Amino acid sequence: MNKLNECFLAELADIYDAEKQLIKALQKMAQAAEHEELKEAFMSQHDKTEEHVRRLEEVFEILENKPPTQQCKAMQGLISEIEERIEEALGDACLICGAQKIEHYEIAAYGCLRTWAQLLDLDEASNLLEETLEEETDSDEHLTSLAVQIVNLDDREVEHAAKSKDSDNDK
Repeated sequence: MNKLNECFLAELADIYDAEKQLIKALQKMAQAAEHEELKEAFMSQHDKTEEHVRRLEEVFEILENKPPTQQCKAMQGLISEIEERIEEALGDACLICGAQKIEHYEIAAYGCLRTWAQLLDLDEASNLLEETLEEETDSDEHLTSLAVQIVNLDDREVEHAAKSKDSDNDK
């Protein structure tokens, strides 16, 4: 179990930094979003992410450890991609895609951490990690709903209108 415990601590430190990086990125994403519903979703996720950081700090307390200073390179890369899409002004569909990549990364991380906490008989930590895992899954589903019901449809309409205008100009 020693290797599992070491892996647990390493991944816990990784997701802790990932969440801290995400807090800053979500503000930029909200500012870049065109649809009000997406802006609100990003700001809501910002608040939840602050709570996720607090829960992780609670897990570190349970383990009688301080959160280490470690940089999550995966989150750094995911955020970098989103920042590029913002600079390229590719719109809300690309923002949602990037946000969902982040959600899937977090879902994988929290799923593993929760399971390892259970195996290590860290029930209180497991419960905290499970709570965050459920919130990450809910956030991913909400982003899917926004994409399917609003953003993708609006972007498609804009694309059709642009093609129609180009076709009229060709005449």
